[in-house]
Amino acid sequence: MGGIDGEHAGMVSVTVRWIPATKLSILQSGYCTRISATLHNEESSSVRFPPLVLKTAALRFRETNRSDPLFIDPYVGCFLKSPEEAVEDECSNYYELATRYIDDLVVNVMSRNGDVRQVVLLTDGIDTRPYRLRWPQPTLIFGVSPGVVFKEASKRLEGIGAKVSKQCVSLHVPYKNSNLQDLLCQKGFNGTKPSIWVLQGLPIKTLSDFQEILFTVSNLATKGCIFVGELPLGLIESESRSMNAVKKMMTKMFMTNGLRVDISDYKVIAETLQRQPPTGVCHNILFVAHQLQFSDGQLDKWRAEFQRIEEEGDEEGFVDMLL
Repeated sequence: MGGIDGEHAGMVSVTVRWIPATKLSILQSGYCTRISATLHNEESSSVRFPPLVLKTAALRFRETNRSDPLFIDPYVGCFLKSPEEAVEDECSNYYELATRYIDDLVVNVMSRNGDVRQVVLLTDGIDTRPYRLRWPQPTLIFGVSPGVVFKEASKRLEGIGAKVSKQCVSLHVPYKNSNLQDLLCQKGFNGTKPSIWVLQGLPIKTLSDFQEILFTVSNLATKGCIFVGELPLGLIESESRSMNAVKKMMTKMFMTNGLRVDISDYKVIAETLQRQPPTGVCHNILFVAHQLQFSDGQLDKWRAEFQRIEEEGDEEGFVDMLL
């Protein structure tokens, strides 16, 4: 499977390998066992989620209640009034496979690399990963999503007692199509420390919006960091028709921002997880990208250190930096 194995150079050596969890318990937060995936029954709610948001919530609810689920989301029911809400008749399992793939990859990377303690989740506002995944302690989780959706989702999650793991902090960053880099830094993101980035469900409307996100990742993610997620195929297909052309365009777009990208195959993931291959039309591209260059924060830190060494004539400090 493209993009599953690879080595990263830089400040932190990170081995990226998708290893399907043999037991869902190693992915889930301890709080998950306390809450069942019950449906939302509050008729007076003044905020209605967008149709696509409701659809992904319904897909997670349906998967959670299978006899052998790919993942368990015990909180997603609070976003729905009925299990069939917004789920189309012709509905394959692309989304469910991608969700499990991303869960496994994130948990695996963070459990094997103790320096990765910053997570950026670019989602639709009802992503429950901050609550349902077993995060190492401490972890800073930056949730980038539309503010209106997040506000209503947070209220419902609080109402059912959902909590982030102890010694972990979840911070919301409103998605406004611009100034994402500044907003993340204002919330406390540290561009000199390793991070992992996830894209799934964020309402990206144009290719230039996605390029802005790539630019942010390129500037903030330290060398060796990972960016995994789903990109809406329609953003690329408007420029390139064939899948081969799509892959070439993505390779060029990511590499322009200092990232090497690999495309993952939903069918191979399904086979690895011993599931039926997905059917119907796939509307997304599942990718894993690797940061090849140093972040702005790393470069600024080194410039400051070089300046100090030059001013103080600290030859020993210069040698220490090289080592």
